[in-house]
Amino acid sequence: MIISASRRTDIPAWYSDWFMNRVHAGWCAVPNPRNMNQLTRISLVPDEVTAIIFWSKNPAPMLKHIKELERIGLRYYFQFTLNDYPTELEPNLPNINERVQTFLDLSRLIGAGRVVWRYDPIIISNYTDYTFHLDRFSRLAEELGGATKRVMLSIVDYYEKTDRRLKQLENEGYSFDKECTKSKNMITLMTDIVNIARSNNIDIFTCAEERDYSAIGIPPGKCIDQDLVNRLWSLTLNYRKDGYQRKACLCHASKDIGINDTCIHGCRYCYSTRDIEIAEKRYKEHNPLAPVLWWPPQKDLIINEINNIQQKLF
Repeated sequence: MIISASRRTDIPAWYSDWFMNRVHAGWCAVPNPRNMNQLTRISLVPDEVTAIIFWSKNPAPMLKHIKELERIGLRYYFQFTLNDYPTELEPNLPNINERVQTFLDLSRLIGAGRVVWRYDPIIISNYTDYTFHLDRFSRLAEELGGATKRVMLSIVDYYEKTDRRLKQLENEGYSFDKECTKSKNMITLMTDIVNIARSNNIDIFTCAEERDYSAIGIPPGKCIDQDLVNRLWSLTLNYRKDGYQRKACLCHASKDIGINDTCIHGCRYCYSTRDIEIAEKRYKEHNPLAPVLWWPPQKDLIINEINNIQQKLF
């Protein structure tokens, strides 16, 4: 079983203490996104976990736990999203220099092969045009050269909730190019990015893109990648597509242990947070000792009972 931690929220940034408590307990409980009363028990015992894939924009709070994770013997790697957007798009992140340093520190602790850089998503606007991305990607690739072996690219998808939040920025002077995938400028940018990545010895893949950029040197990739897991730990996993993801997503099947509307980075293009106020409220309510990352406060009263009678519940 591969565990995703998590597409739904940034566990390393905001819930690393909760995660480590659950690792020591050997399990966690995950609500059904469509029915919070329906819980599934997920094992976190090393012998029962093939690998954990962490997704994060700021895994700095997780660094203090790395030695313990290594001691316990869990297999894991990071998908580390590192852009350099204006604060209007990413309001609650540390500055870019701090995040680059965190990336370098993490790579030194676990190795370049286990820290995948995500340049994601690419948003084309009047403030973040093609020149902006070429400059930022080039500078970041040079700084991360030797600290990672692959980068994943994706272009923003304008889902309804994403579009709604970005429209707020349009009232503040932003103008977004929602047809950028059809532009020749995008092909030019991607071609330049390929050359920059190669010059820094970084393999490059797209993430869940409907358009195939293989002809210019960017094949479709998998963020949860059984081939990478096999290579890192000499395993023999067979590919099984995650049926719960989009058709263009090639990720291997996994169990996600996160909960939507709990990340408080506040990124305006976020796919998993509908409302930052809801996310902030849930973050304040979460209990690091609970089996569930977040539950409504009234349910927090029975946490001890769940821990004591887990075999009856699950």
